Formats: sequence, structure tokens, C-alpha cells
Amino acid sequence: MASMVIVVSCAGCASLTSNLQGLKPVAEEVKTLRDTMGVNIHFADPKPGEMKMLVEGGFKWVRMDLSWGGTERGKGEYDFSAYDRLMTALGEHGIRALFILDYRNRFYDNDMSPCSDEGRKAFAKWATAAVEHFKGHGVIWEMYNEPNISFWKPKPDVRQYIKLALEVGREIRKVAPAEQYFGPATSQIDLKFLEECFKAGLLEYWSLVSVHPYRSKRPPETAVEEYAKLRALIDRYAPKGKKIPIISGEWGYTTTDISQELCGKFLPRLFLSNLASGLPLSIWYDWHDDGIKPDDREHNFGTVSNKYHAGRNPVYDPKPAYSAVKTLTMELGDYRFVERVHVGGGDDFVLKFSQGREIGLAFWTTSTNAHLVTVPLKAGSYRVVSHLGDSVRSFSPGKNGLNLRLTDAPQYLRRNQKVPMFEKEQDR
Repeated sequence: MASMVIVVSCAGCASLTSNLQGLKPVAEEVKTLRDTMGVNIHFADPKPGEMKMLVEGGFKWVRMDLSWGGTERGKGEYDFSAYDRLMTALGEHGIRALFILDYRNRFYDNDMSPCSDEGRKAFAKWATAAVEHFKGHGVIWEMYNEPNISFWKPKPDVRQYIKLALEVGREIRKVAPAEQYFGPATSQIDLKFLEECFKAGLLEYWSLVSVHPYRSKRPPETAVEEYAKLRALIDRYAPKGKKIPIISGEWGYTTTDISQELCGKFLPRLFLSNLASGLPLSIWYDWHDDGIKPDDREHNFGTVSNKYHAGRNPVYDPKPAYSAVKTLTMELGDYRFVERVHVGGGDDFVLKFSQGREIGLAFWTTSTNAHLVTVPLKAGSYRVVSHLGDSVRSFSPGKNGLNLRLTDAPQYLRRNQKVPMFEKEQDR
């Protein structure tokens, strides 16, 4: 006897329709720096004041597990009501969702990751029901979470992952061919695992390739060369004429590995260097600390602390990472990335942004030594703000341009008056 399929109605879909329908694919949707910035969450029902603080941080995306075991609680019976509530809360603030199709279900394969025909078909049927349920509301769909490490039970198996991802891809494409489905969400940039996925034909179904480029204490810019290797692999295996961008689906730093102060520097550098490397989306892990133990790695990835303060503004205690992301989006969030301006050496980053005729800069160095570089700016009045929002100074360029002091902390420059900034803008 066939199982009955129950799909819970989408409470609040009217509000979702007005805010989130008709959005373009991720790579086409990037208009501003803010459009590329997201954060991982672990809740379906935000606490009072939480969404306000998250939005003020400048995040345009949230990433959240859509758990198989938590939404198919009887065979073939699906309850997405918690995610309906989350989508309503996100829609009210114009935030988009990345949902992760992940993990196990006690009804199949002894509560291990899907490895049988029955388990794969059940997972694909559930995943397709979820995609169809939220179709047209700007959700993008990541296939599992870090299947190359211990999240795939009982142990990582690329062949089993590929079988499942192909099954899910075929079924999703039947009912929702325009939805963005992607993977494999590897822990770090695992080129061997990724190539196996590509050789098996998954790029036929994936519209993006997601990786989680964690690197403990190493700075964000060390991922740039790895992205280049991954892009070469994608180009080798992608269907002819299909452009498949890379996204950073999850990545952050825990303050058990580095100081809170350094984490506050690395966060904007991560978003900025990823964008300069061509990534249309980066998700920071994590929104708030997952616990209060100072020596527990998993408890200390947040941009804000764990304790919630009801009725207070802000409702969470900001860490330097939160101050840094808020400053970044306040200064350049509504600007578009233009190019990296090559001054100084390879360790020096000067990124040019534009908003109409207005220009902004983000600049820092990966060198351990602070130093000056000269940027060819036109005469005018400019101000520089630190990565934590402190005004550094206002000044005017000299005959050869503006001398900027680069440190490991990003700084942001904008002009005080509407005058041509770069030499080549003079006649625009």
C-alpha cells in the first residue's frame, strides 16, 4: 500500500509572495556587497529583537538545516510548518534562505545516511516535496552538509553521496527545474571528493558548487589559490556553455583558535576577498555562540555571544566580529565591487567599489608589517573609517595621490564631497 503524503500548507505565504518571489539566481542577483553576505543560524523561530539585530548587521542571507528526520516524522508525512514560520520572519526583512537538505531519518537505513534504494528514494521524495513547497520564494538548496567528514554516517563514502545527490537532482528537476540545487558542501576545499562528484555528472544538476573553506588559524586570503584550482576542475567537467559559480556555503573562525580581535579582522577580509575572487555568496558561521564554554570550539564561532537579553537593545552582546560586519555594510554594503587596484605587493589588498558615480575603497594587507601605499586619487576631501567603525581621519591627496597606511585590519575610504576620485573618472 502506497504511503500517504501530507504536505503542510504554507502559513504566511502571502507575505512571502510580496517580498521574495521572482528573485533571480544567485550569480545574477549580486548587485551590492550586501547581496553576497549571509550567516548561519540554528533557529526556526527568532526571539524578539533577534531579527532586528541580524538585519542591522547587514546580512542578506541565512543558512539553516532543513532536517529530514525533523520534518518527516511518519513515513511519507512531511511537516514544514516550522520553516513556514521562519520564511515569514525572513520575508518581513527581505532576507533570503539557503536550506540544507541533510542528515538521516530513523525510518530508513537504521538511521544512517541513505545507502539503500529505499532510503535514497525516500530522501529524494522528501527533498522534492520541500523544494516544491517553497518553490518561487527565493530559497536555494544545498545537498547535504560536509558529507566528506563525519556528518555522513557511519563514515564518509563519496560513492553513496553521489548516488543520493543524483537521485535528488533528477527528482527536483522534474518538478522545479528553475530552483537552484547545488552541493557538495564539503568540509574545506576537498578537491578529490569534488572531482569524484563532477566526474559522476552532478554538474548536470547543480547550478552552484558549494565548499566550506575552513582553515583554523590561517587567514581568509589563503583560500584564493584553492578557488582557482576548484574553478579549473569545474571548467573541465561542466556541461558545455554552463557557468557554475563557486560559493562559500559555510566558513568562520572560532575564538578558541584565534582572539576575538583577530576574528573581527578576519570576518570582513573573508567577505571581501571571496567577493574579489568571484564568489557571489559567502555564509559566515555562526550567528551567535552555540554555548557558553570558553574552551569549546563549537561554542565560540558566533558574531554575538550566546546569552539572550530579553527586552534589552541589543538583545545579544556584540563581539568584535559583529561590530566589524556592521561597519562593513554601513560603509560599503550598498556599493558594487569593481576591481582590485594593484598597488604595493601581492600581500596588499585595495578593493574598489562603486555606487553610481560614488566610489569607495576597502584596503588592508596580509603582511605582518604595516606600510604605506599610494593610490591615485583626485583632489578632494576623504575620510577613512576603521573596521570597527572608528573614524581614522579626513584628508586630501597630494600631487601623486593618496598615501594609505595598510595594516592587517581592513579600513574603508569614502569621499566627503562628490568629486572625481580616480583619474579615469574625470570625464565621466
